[in-house]
Amino acid sequence: MELRRRHSSGATATAASTSATSYQSRSRILASDALPLPIRHTNRLFSALFVASLVFLMRRWRQKIRSSSPLHILAFSEILAIFGLMASLIYLFSFFGITFLQSIISSHEEEEEVDFDSERKPSSCALLEKPKVVTETLPESDEEIVELVVSGRIPSYSLESRLGDCDRAVRIRHEALRRMTGRGLEGLPISGFDYSSILGQCCEMPIGYVQLPVGVAGPLNLDGREYFVPMATTEGCLVASTNRGCKAIAESGGAHSVVLRDGMSRAPVVRFPSARRAAELKAYAENSANFETISLMFNRSSRFARLQGVQCSMAGRNLYMRFTCSTGDAMGMNMVSKGVQNVLDFLQADFPDMEIISISGNFCSDKKPAAVNWIEGRGKSVVCEATIKGEVIRRVLKTTVPALVELNTIKNLAGSAVAGALGGFNAHASNIVSAVFIATGQDPAQNVESSHCITMMEAVNDSEDLHVSVTMPSIEVGTVGGGTQLASQSACLDLLGLKGPNTESPGSNSRLLATIVAGAVLAGELSLMSALAAGQLVKSHMKYNRSSRDIAGAAQ
Repeated sequence: MELRRRHSSGATATAASTSATSYQSRSRILASDALPLPIRHTNRLFSALFVASLVFLMRRWRQKIRSSSPLHILAFSEILAIFGLMASLIYLFSFFGITFLQSIISSHEEEEEVDFDSERKPSSCALLEKPKVVTETLPESDEEIVELVVSGRIPSYSLESRLGDCDRAVRIRHEALRRMTGRGLEGLPISGFDYSSILGQCCEMPIGYVQLPVGVAGPLNLDGREYFVPMATTEGCLVASTNRGCKAIAESGGAHSVVLRDGMSRAPVVRFPSARRAAELKAYAENSANFETISLMFNRSSRFARLQGVQCSMAGRNLYMRFTCSTGDAMGMNMVSKGVQNVLDFLQADFPDMEIISISGNFCSDKKPAAVNWIEGRGKSVVCEATIKGEVIRRVLKTTVPALVELNTIKNLAGSAVAGALGGFNAHASNIVSAVFIATGQDPAQNVESSHCITMMEAVNDSEDLHVSVTMPSIEVGTVGGGTQLASQSACLDLLGLKGPNTESPGSNSRLLATIVAGAVLAGELSLMSALAAGQLVKSHMKYNRSSRDIAGAAQ
């Protein structure tokens, strides 16, 4: 969040002024303008010698291990590298002393504090443990505090810190808002929610919570296991339709899935004085010989973050660098953002004329429909398929194989092409994705790219059966962090057996959740397309998706 706040405010400075990381602190020491020029050059020379010697030795030892060569037999180049490593270490320690050691220690402490993949459990209001300094004593009664908020003498956002009681702060803010707007908020409940669990991470200035029903579809027979899929929605027929698709899949032997890619992306944008200079950094970042050095800087952000690649694109003298990395069981936006910042700090030394415009330059691309996500993928790229028996299609789905194949071609493929769709070659994938996302604590806004899907239907087995598949290149999910730690959302993840991180195989839980999302989409596509082919859509929605209360009110 610190990175987002800093760059969203428009800060475009050098490494000595834009980052608070311990790595940059050491960079400022190594290249401080306050030192004489010869000393600065010497510092940079020994720093480069240290890095070069270490990288060379690591590569040589890796080659020896792979070829089963003895490590104690040293070539002349290795002896020189060891000598250079020791000489640079002696110089750096003797020059910087305690300051250098403290910077290293602080960097490890900072990494331990920012654990993006640990399960965050609700606790008592954090501000009760470390209350902020209050400049004036607040009144004892809630009524007097409400009046102070209404009059503007106490900012609404400061109630939690001033009171040290999250629940009381919500009640006071709720009442103050009711008086300021003159609107009744009786339908917005306050009690029954742990507001300390969202403090500083999920929602600011809460006034209550919205009640949303959660249905369940299933069992979904996927890869030999059965899952009951939680779906939070207010659209009638959605859960029932998805459940019907699950039934058709189960009676046909189940569905199968495969994860093609798993990597979250972040693409900062930097600017240079000229396009030529931007092209130089592009060549450097995309050169495979430099990948190990860049990944070394990037991977410092987390024990789970592992850089997978860097893809660059230019627009004039602006350079967009799309970093992709694995993120364990977290969705990983914070993790990849911190890794990107580490790399930018590192590059600043060799490219001092690089101006950081934003940590996100929209080449990522987050929460927007984009061809780069459709082609390259983002998050988890999943394909899910099933072969539905013709008898099941006739009995359960009330249609035929030829009708489904024809409808899919004309509607999902040709119709979407006529509309100029981007990633929308499906019937209603976003319906299922949104419902599962909300139920399991995912970021609902990432439904935009996570719903990219192409649905395929083909007649197989002498046209007796139907092969149906969904290909979804950018499902962005996690089982730790964000809203996944809230009580209701955590319970829904637990229903799937995916609560928290997988300690034995980090990343397995989030990948499995992505396949379940794709499997539920497959069921939803199959059922809705069958309803359309049989002409049942309007009839079912008129029966299940209309509120008798609203109709009665309108009639009066």
